[in-house]
Amino acid sequence: MKTMLRIPLRTLLWSLLLLGGAFGMHLFTFSTTVEDSDLDHLRQFNDNYRVFSLTLPNELSFCDEAVPLDRLDVRERLDRELLVNTYWQSNTLLAHKRAARWFPLIEEVLKREGVPDDMKYLALIESGLTNVVSPAGATGYWQFMKETATQFGLEVSAEVDERYHVEKSTQAACKYLKNAHAKFGSWAMAAAAYNLGQGGVNKQVGRQQQENYFDLLLPEETSRYVFRILAMKEILRDPERYGFHLRKRDLYAPYDTRRVEVTGPIEDLATFALRQGTNYKTVKLLNPWLRDTKLTNREGRSYTLLLPGPKFDQPAGQD
Repeated sequence: MKTMLRIPLRTLLWSLLLLGGAFGMHLFTFSTTVEDSDLDHLRQFNDNYRVFSLTLPNELSFCDEAVPLDRLDVRERLDRELLVNTYWQSNTLLAHKRAARWFPLIEEVLKREGVPDDMKYLALIESGLTNVVSPAGATGYWQFMKETATQFGLEVSAEVDERYHVEKSTQAACKYLKNAHAKFGSWAMAAAAYNLGQGGVNKQVGRQQQENYFDLLLPEETSRYVFRILAMKEILRDPERYGFHLRKRDLYAPYDTRRVEVTGPIEDLATFALRQGTNYKTVKLLNPWLRDTKLTNREGRSYTLLLPGPKFDQPAGQD
């Protein structure tokens, strides 16, 4: 009887030992596997992700005016803005994409108005080429305050706000910049005045007895202003040098549109849109300067509205 009991007990003990050993091996193997997986992941990340300091260009100009890169503070201020915009990848990728849509129009206006092409980057750093409104109330791609906008020929009312009109606001910005250039004799100073105001720049010129942007001690935002423009110019002009790789189809193509002249009132924009074969949302997208659901137009002014063309919804990079 005892012998018969010993056999099942012995079998049970061996089974428990084997089961315990298997469980222990499982725990050990699982722990090792997880650890190795994390290490492999870390190695893979470190092998494929690189953060580099940047090599500054040997020479640089802004609106054909030489940037004094032989100066220590100038190099370091440029380095800062290049680093910020190189490693703020999402923002700079969007800048590339939006520039493809809007720079052709802005370039055309700048050329027509006799303003250097580099000033297109001013609009980019001001607004990111979006119709933002600052806490102070500056509005649109060129960030005009209401008083300045009307001073330079833009209509600003409850129904029409041409600060949101890319072409007309670019024309107004050209007038401002040419006026500032005539006053200060430098495009860098004109850009500084765009940020600080002509009065603010004039005050610093008188206080410091210096007339060169790179010789002036200016408030932080204005001190960085031209360098932010220069950084975006450099990165957008040679994106691969700074690690950006974009295909044509990745960019935002200019809108395909047709134009409609309006000289009378539009009682309801939604109804107008439907009659034009589109919708309210698209009319507002293409004409953000229309600020209401109607256009009273009591004075019978002539307005040009953009409406979608036949290739409006076609993806970028396709003919």
